[in-house]
Amino acid sequence: MRYYIIAGEASGDLHGSNLIKAIKAKDPNAVIQCWGGDLMQAAGGKVVKHYRTLAFMGFVEVLMNLPTILSNIRFCKKDIAAFAPDVLICIDYPGFNLRIAEWAKKNGFKVVYYIAPQVWAWKENRVKKMKLCIDKMFCILPFEKDYFKNKWNWDVTYVGHPLLPVIASFKTTNPLVTDNKKVIAILPGSRKQEIIKMLPVMLSVTPHFPNYTFMVAQAPGQDAPFYNRYLMGYSNVTLIKNSTYDLLSIADAALVTSGTATLETALFKVPEVVCYKTSKFSYQIAKRLVKIKFISLVNLIMDKEIVQEIIQENLTEQHLTTALRNITENETNRKEVMENYASLHALLAAGGGDASAKVAKEIVALAGPKLFIDEG
Repeated sequence: MRYYIIAGEASGDLHGSNLIKAIKAKDPNAVIQCWGGDLMQAAGGKVVKHYRTLAFMGFVEVLMNLPTILSNIRFCKKDIAAFAPDVLICIDYPGFNLRIAEWAKKNGFKVVYYIAPQVWAWKENRVKKMKLCIDKMFCILPFEKDYFKNKWNWDVTYVGHPLLPVIASFKTTNPLVTDNKKVIAILPGSRKQEIIKMLPVMLSVTPHFPNYTFMVAQAPGQDAPFYNRYLMGYSNVTLIKNSTYDLLSIADAALVTSGTATLETALFKVPEVVCYKTSKFSYQIAKRLVKIKFISLVNLIMDKEIVQEIIQENLTEQHLTTALRNITENETNRKEVMENYASLHALLAAGGGDASAKVAKEIVALAGPKLFIDEG
């Protein structure tokens, strides 16, 4: 059968790659065309648009890039029509994917959504349209199933979080070499815009921790020279390419830009400080529209602040240094973080099993029941 997958960010590329592997295990003759990245390509998908050309953050930034976004939407519709998939699979990336999903449903395509848009945070009215254009919705956060059922009378499927089996099975093949100092990981994000905002202030704390080695995780969609301009002059900082999980497996603490990386860091049991900053205009709009108490997935899932968040004007060298000291020098704080991480893991594990395999099973059945390989 034929499958068309759209992922617009680095996290979507990761989840999409595991989904592609799971689909191919169920449907060995699967033909998969996709928007994604290197991981999805390596898993066997034909990537027609790389996510590095798609990721725009913030209200102002989206408006500035609107012609490109609209051009991408037109191209995507034509490409789907030409490919004629048995199922369209949207992975997160709601601003783009919901437009495509609506068009696809009107044009007779089956539509699956994997990793539900975070409508519980903002733009709740999207749900009315989503119910009409999505044939099957898969959620990865434990509270989302009840949210959609209780508030919108929509039965969605909770499959557990796809990161759990990925991280549980991770075994390093390329151990990172250190100078025998403890390591602090810096994860400044995957989009160029957010790296520009986050990395300078993250690096500003490094002189205050001379007994640590700082390692910056290079995003798959960015090149080394882009980072090196910021790293010049810092003696205890190293750039690490394609080794984020290797880095987290040895890190003593981490500075992390809000996003999927906050959850990955927690599942590796690394105490972290979550950071976020956008343009002043975008932040003021977000304050008025977004209805959440926290910005990190870790705190949202636990419904309390188990990792410190420093955002916008508070994201300064002084505040970040203090926060980092709280998780590197205070053993009581570190113990509390670890206890909360254990509770987080237990909550996510309650979904049971391999999320990618569960989703693939239902997608292949939806695409063509006669080709479905039931492995029990």
